Amino acid sequence: MPCAFVNIVIAFAELFSKPVFERVKVLVTGAIISPGSRTVTNALRVMGLSDEKHFQQYHRVLSRASWSSLSASRVLIRLLIEVFSLERQLVIGFDDHLERRRGKKIKARGIYRDAVRSSEAFFVKSSGLRWLSFMLLTEVPFARKVWALPFLTVLCPSERFHKERGIRHRRLTDRARQAILRIWKWLPEFELVFVADSSYAALDLLNAVREKVVMLTRLRLDAALYEPALPKQPGQIGRPRKKGKRLPNLSEVVKNPQTEWQKVSLNWYGVEKEIEIASGKCVWFHIGKAAVPIRWVIVRDPLGKFETQALLCTKQETEPRKIVEWFVRRWQTEVTFEEARRHLGIETQRQWSDKAVQRTTPCLFGLFSLITLMAERLSKEEKLKIRSAVWYEKQVATFSDAIGCVRQQIWEEQSFQTSENEWEMIKIPRSFLNTLTDTLCFVA
Repeated sequence: MPCAFVNIVIAFAELFSKPVFERVKVLVTGAIISPGSRTVTNALRVMGLSDEKHFQQYHRVLSRASWSSLSASRVLIRLLIEVFSLERQLVIGFDDHLERRRGKKIKARGIYRDAVRSSEAFFVKSSGLRWLSFMLLTEVPFARKVWALPFLTVLCPSERFHKERGIRHRRLTDRARQAILRIWKWLPEFELVFVADSSYAALDLLNAVREKVVMLTRLRLDAALYEPALPKQPGQIGRPRKKGKRLPNLSEVVKNPQTEWQKVSLNWYGVEKEIEIASGKCVWFHIGKAAVPIRWVIVRDPLGKFETQALLCTKQETEPRKIVEWFVRRWQTEVTFEEARRHLGIETQRQWSDKAVQRTTPCLFGLFSLITLMAERLSKEEKLKIRSAVWYEKQVATFSDAIGCVRQQIWEEQSFQTSENEWEMIKIPRSFLNTLTDTLCFVA
């Protein structure tokens, strides 16, 4: 591994013992340059270790070695903040992801809705593992756009899994609450903004975290909204009121001709677009739940090309335009899920022990962020190339460019020699040539 990349990986050295960390560096490098499935055996083959007699030691890094993936997540988010020089405010997107896996020995797997294969008219279920991934939404200089960089991924087993073992089931919103509060403890000096879809627009979750972080999600147009409760008067009997007068549903606000709409032009999922927004402050309340003060924002298209939708933010002082800009960033989490499946071999690993299953997928998602950091280092050294063609001209780098240039830099660190008489001819060791040939021939 090049020295510039080792300086990034070395930040995790304190989490491992010396022998384990040496194997970790081999597995990380192998996972980056391996073009096929991300199994330990493939990583060893591409590193030229097919004859390694103690290969089981590399498997034990995931299945038995003593190290904390939670501590690795903390190191990774600090590393991202340092490299991209982020200050005061961090925008973090989170969403659940289904990793399609089969096998009787994978205990935590369940049957879930497959969002990739499903549509509004077609419902598909798949067997696999459900993960909740938290990603830093920040602008990457060499890509000149916002990327979602994973740093914490949590396994969320099904209700049946917990019921069979007599364990209290924790829903996705419960897992999200625990992770959000953990991240808040890691980064007390930052204002944290968490962006999620409508699945996490739950009063229990919002009320649990609203005093510590800013939450931003979708909001139903028929949500029960109220005016703030009046303060308790002297001599008034009974408990203080939680809410005031009922307000019209947001669906009625959309139809009301007296609603004041503000026209704004912003980056709408990669395209500069003019939209109309309306906003207000209120209290969201449901019987049996705590009332949550929010700012709602309705977004509609003057041309009618997308459905009118509503957003909520637990920080009422936030500007409506800023809320929309934050929420638009959330789409990058879906892009990262797709890029991880395509380039990092998510769903191709074959571990089946409980500890290895819990570690492998979070490591592969974290590898996405590590490769981005390595590509950022290459861009500062002007070594990051944008792969284009006559029929496809790219202006900015994508993740495929990033991982390709990182791989190229790793390969070029091998012992190449140039002949004195024929300087255009490069000499490489036969063992290295055999490794390259084997990697390319069996890539499928």
